Amino acid sequence: QFELVESGGGLVQPGGSLRLSCAASVATLDYYAIGWFRQAPGKEREGVSCISGGGSSTTYAESVKGRFTVSKDKAKNTVYLQMNSLKPEDTAVYFCAGRGYYCSGIENNFNSWGQGTQVTVSS
Repeated sequence: QFELVESGGGLVQPGGSLRLSCAASVATLDYYAIGWFRQAPGKEREGVSCISGGGSSTTYAESVKGRFTVSKDKAKNTVYLQMNSLKPEDTAVYFCAGRGYYCSGIENNFNSWGQGTQVTVSS
């Protein structure tokens, strides 16, 4: 397990953009996949995106494909989630989570979690 700290959440109007950051307390992210999950009020947590340890493999939920982009800055041990064309239904607490090299869509497969950052999309 390792520590993850999210940042970058906030209030944005529909159609706007935000970039979330997930900083990891590891020597290198080369060996770890980082996933993004979100939980809206009254709903279960759902997977949003994931990037593999090497960074060559990325996955996205259908609801965010074409709007969100996940990337990794190995020098900073930080993973980003660029969110464009935001919609009110994207409002949620966003979490990043870590596991071994390969991505997984199952949150129980992740053993390191950040504290979450609130994203609110509203006019």
